[in-house]
Amino acid sequence: MSDLSHVLVLTGGLSYEREVSLRSGRRVAEVLRAAGVDVEVRDTDAGLVPAVLADPPEAAFVALHGGVGEDGAIRSVLELLNVPYVGATPDACRVAFDKPTAKAVVRSWGLATPDSVALPKETFHDLGASAVLERIVDRLGLPLFVKPAQGGSALGASIVRTAEELPAAMVGCFAYGDTALIEKYIDGVEVSVSVIDLGDGPVALTPVEIVPDGGVYDYAARYTAGRTEFFAPARLTDEEIEACKAMAVTAHTALGLRDLSRTDIIVDRSGQPYFLEVNVSPGMTETSLFPMAVETAGRDLGTVFRVLLERAAQRG
Repeated sequence: MSDLSHVLVLTGGLSYEREVSLRSGRRVAEVLRAAGVDVEVRDTDAGLVPAVLADPPEAAFVALHGGVGEDGAIRSVLELLNVPYVGATPDACRVAFDKPTAKAVVRSWGLATPDSVALPKETFHDLGASAVLERIVDRLGLPLFVKPAQGGSALGASIVRTAEELPAAMVGCFAYGDTALIEKYIDGVEVSVSVIDLGDGPVALTPVEIVPDGGVYDYAARYTAGRTEFFAPARLTDEEIEACKAMAVTAHTALGLRDLSRTDIIVDRSGQPYFLEVNVSPGMTETSLFPMAVETAGRDLGTVFRVLLERAAQRG
C-alpha cells in the first residue's frame, strides 16, 4: 500500500483533446488504485478550485492534453493552491508546448531537427497566401509536414506531397491553431522515446516504433485500436536506439522538464535521428506510447505513477 492518502487526477478540460484526456485520466486512476493509492478523479472545470480548497490533496497527476494541460496554465493554478504535482513547471511547459520554440532550444543543444518555417495565420493572409506558400516550397522542398505550432494528438497535421496540396493543409492546420509549423518531411522510421525520473535523473526507456496503417500517425491512428502497429523495441540498430535515447534525455534536460516526458523522433534512412517535438503530458490511454514503453521496460505502470506522485508530494 502507498503512504499517499489522497491523490488528485486531473482530467477532461475543454481543449480539442478532451475525450483523450478523459481516457488518460481513467487509465491513470485505475493503475494507481491497483497500486494501492487513494485516488480522486476530477474534471478541470469551475468546481476544481473550491474542491481543492475544501479537501487539499497531497499531490496531483495532470492527465490533461492540449492547451490547458500542456501550456503550464493548470500547473500555475496548482501552485497557487499549494498543490504539488507530477511533471514540468509552468515555465518549462510554455517553452515545450510551442513547437518552434522547443525546436530552437534543442537545436542550440546540438540536436538535429527538420528545417522548418513557422507562419502565423495573419502573416499568411496579409502577405498573400500563394506568394508565401511558393517561397516555402522553394525553400524547404517537397514533401512537407504541416502541423499546428501548439497542440497535440496530430490534430490539424498532414503530409503535403505536392505544391497543390499545401493551401488545403494550411487551412486544416489553422482550424486548430493560429500558427502553422511547416517542416521538411523526413522519410524514415518514426519512434517515440519516453523519459522518466524516479529520483536518479532522467532515464530514456526503449524507443517504440510507430507504423500507422494509413502511413500517417493521425488522431484516428493514435486512438483507434488496431489502426497502428507498434514495435517495442523499435526495429533499429543498437547504435540508432542509443542515439534516440540520448536525444530524448537531452531534449528533456534542455527544455527543463521534470518527472516524465515523451519525445517524438524520426530516424532517416542513413540512421540520423531528428527531433520532432516533446510532450510534457503524454497520453496514458490503452493505445498510448508512454504506458507501452514503461511496460516494455518491465516496470509496473502503477508503481511508476505512485513513485512520481510520492516525489511530487515530497517537493511540496
